[in-house]
Amino acid sequence: MESLNIYKEHILDLCRNPHNKGNLENLTHEFSKNNPLCGDEIKIQLIIKNKRIINVKFLGTGCAISQASASLLTDKIKSLSINQIKKISEKDALKILKIPISNARIKCALLPLDAIKGALENVRN
Repeated sequence: MESLNIYKEHILDLCRNPHNKGNLENLTHEFSKNNPLCGDEIKIQLIIKNKRIINVKFLGTGCAISQASASLLTDKIKSLSINQIKKISEKDALKILKIPISNARIKCALLPLDAIKGALENVRN
């Protein structure tokens, strides 16, 4: 039980001090996604070169779960190929959080993954 509390603290810390939060200059791909049920919003910005992620940032508001998930997933996809990212499953995204996610919070946890996969298809001009 103590280790679960450590992971919960880690989630709260990522919400307060997220990795990769901000705007990218010269981005190549971008996508925004929201969860109308709870109001969480995530915008993913990518720089892709040679079918590989060069840089990633996110902007958003929402609960600790959605913000921590965005932070962890953006860390995970740095330098991955587009094909590797497309293979990240919902189960993989939930596993990265390292805490049990209730049915009411699954959409919050998966919102960043949906936004990342949307960004792969949404080229900026």
